[in-house]
Amino acid sequence: MGIVIGIDVGISTTKIVGIKNGKVSAPIRITAADPITSLYGAFGKYLHDNDIDLKDVEQVMLTGVGAAYIDQSIYGLPTDKSQEFIADGLGARFESKLDHTIVVSMGTGTSFVLCNGEDMRHIGGIGVGGGTLAGLARLMLNTSDIKQVAAMAKQGNVRNIDLTIGDISAQPLPGLPMDTTASNFARAQSDAKKEDIAAGIIKMVLQSIGSAAWLASLGSDIRDFVLIGNLSLLPQCKEVFPALEKLYDIRFHIPKYSQYCTAIGAALDYVQRQQDLKKA
Repeated sequence: MGIVIGIDVGISTTKIVGIKNGKVSAPIRITAADPITSLYGAFGKYLHDNDIDLKDVEQVMLTGVGAAYIDQSIYGLPTDKSQEFIADGLGARFESKLDHTIVVSMGTGTSFVLCNGEDMRHIGGIGVGGGTLAGLARLMLNTSDIKQVAAMAKQGNVRNIDLTIGDISAQPLPGLPMDTTASNFARAQSDAKKEDIAAGIIKMVLQSIGSAAWLASLGSDIRDFVLIGNLSLLPQCKEVFPALEKLYDIRFHIPKYSQYCTAIGAALDYVQRQQDLKKA
């Protein structure tokens, strides 16, 4: 089998990986003004950087919201599409080595994909994600640069923004330690420092996602959650999600290529289809 290229096409950002012999090779990410420019820019750069000839590519697999704008083959190569939620599940399973989990895809919003062996199903989502973070930062901090917001948040003190159980109760409540967040932004004042606001925004978004993921698992025996998407790279994930693990007695996993899992899954979708054809 030749190289299978998986491409996660966003509206302005495209992620691309190659899969050959069961291994992921040098994923990259390109940002451009529109999905078409982003796609072809990423594809060309990927081939150049990895010294790959077009003849070495067996299949191109597209996924993501921007894939809807692509109705032709890429550079004349065999091209097909993978359902985004299936790609999320396949990529997260491949990277995490977990096959009984809920995949938490943190994009503009957040979607939840149940993975139970070969059964992969979208089970819901929330409208809180990277778009929420960027929008609130634009309104409150005059920037939508997520890296800049994360850097500001490192210098901030979220205790100046959020109320905890200890702030409103003289003793712990059942199952709720004193340092548990009681209300995001309830302590914020009109003259709050930008660094504190940044810390509050990021914590609120990540906490909302983590708590919603746990709620999505109720009624099942799932205790593991795989976090994928750009937000999984935020340094604050290492603070927020471990606290939620203790609170809910669950486990969050961030794979090595967490931001590229959907592109990886798109490529794996083709590989799996070929394997199924051989079995038939």
